[in-house]
Amino acid sequence: MVGGGWAGLAAAVALARAGRQVTLIEAAPQLGGRARSLDISSPNGHSWTVDNGQHILIGAYRASLGLMHSLGVDLHHAVLTLPLGLPQPGGAGLRTPAWAARWPAPADSLLAMLTHRDWPLRDRLRWLATATGWRLRGFVCAPHLTVAALCRTVPGAVMRDLIEPLCVSALNVAPERASAVVFLRVMQDALAGPVTRLGQHHYPPAALLLPRSDLGALLPQAAGDWLQSQGHALWLGSTVSALAQVDGGWQLRLADGRHAHARQLVWATSAPVAARALRELAPAWAASAGALDHTAIATVYAWSPQARLSDPMLALPAAPEQAGRVAQFAFDRGQLQGSSHAGLLALVVSDAQGSTQALEHSVLAHARRVLDLPDLQALQTVVDKRATFACTPGLRRPPAAVAPGLVVAGDYVDGPYPATLEGAVRAGDNAAALLQGKALAWA
Repeated sequence: MVGGGWAGLAAAVALARAGRQVTLIEAAPQLGGRARSLDISSPNGHSWTVDNGQHILIGAYRASLGLMHSLGVDLHHAVLTLPLGLPQPGGAGLRTPAWAARWPAPADSLLAMLTHRDWPLRDRLRWLATATGWRLRGFVCAPHLTVAALCRTVPGAVMRDLIEPLCVSALNVAPERASAVVFLRVMQDALAGPVTRLGQHHYPPAALLLPRSDLGALLPQAAGDWLQSQGHALWLGSTVSALAQVDGGWQLRLADGRHAHARQLVWATSAPVAARALRELAPAWAASAGALDHTAIATVYAWSPQARLSDPMLALPAAPEQAGRVAQFAFDRGQLQGSSHAGLLALVVSDAQGSTQALEHSVLAHARRVLDLPDLQALQTVVDKRATFACTPGLRRPPAAVAPGLVVAGDYVDGPYPATLEGAVRAGDNAAALLQGKALAWA
């Protein structure tokens, strides 16, 4: 197993539970990949453990939630469960009323939209007709369509308050460029999917699940601890420098001079790393992976002694010309992680554009204004320039199977989901299933 991100960990756990002996090789000193812990500090001596990029889950993420639950993560305390809502500063934005939240899914989400007073009644009815049409057609559409084209009959207020924020957060691409096919799959699971039931708790498909801890504690630490407790090996800080097919298996040479041999191999790194590593063994596959375009995500961690948002997560209004240069969402880490994180905000820019310095400047100026926090100061800005593949219409993603005994696990391999935590976990499950000769696990 090469790669200890969420896809690699999912595959490792699945194979270990199937009775396979697992050795997991990870180049970084910690597990988690693009969703791991990060330590930051402020000039006045505060220090916090946060994430290398703010993430959220939804109740429809059955594979991710099921994996965490199976590893002993207490999800009831590990995540804050909120009904579907995209509240904005000052009380505007989409919210699920308390009375509607008591209805079973998906009625709770539909009621939230149908009673949203910022939308004229005719807009609500037009949106209901559009969403009903998607459902009657099985949430499928022509592969060439963008989200903007798919939603050409959706009223402007609904696009602004619902479709655009959901599209950019799930696909990390603006509706004008985003794949309608993939967007509809996310909408299908969120609006028409089953409730996820784990133990005594249940999670409606459209519910927002905000981590109360850093991402390292949410899955990577639990998965690593479980693998080691079961006698499997973790090689952290170890880089694979060469890969060869030998004696019906795979020989790996590490940068520190060590060697490892595997009868079967899961390669679970990013697409660019996988393309470089496999280009001699599988040139066509490597060309496909290497051709993927990527989009960036930036998270600006900022602090103010007065920072306490009206909600744990807010959608921040912005002009269209500011897209990719200001934060679409603000997260109040004090409300999520407790008083030790009071005043700390995570400001997230999907499909981020520009240099780190320019992003930090524009994000901070915008947040100070819309959140009315003139003394908000940036602590650290994390920009992942290859955070997700560009989920555009007609995109061809490389397959998971590369060669006999060699499969790739990553949110970018062929499948119905965008580059999300759920996409990564499902890719890991899929890779493990392929090596065991089972049916694909993408359903």
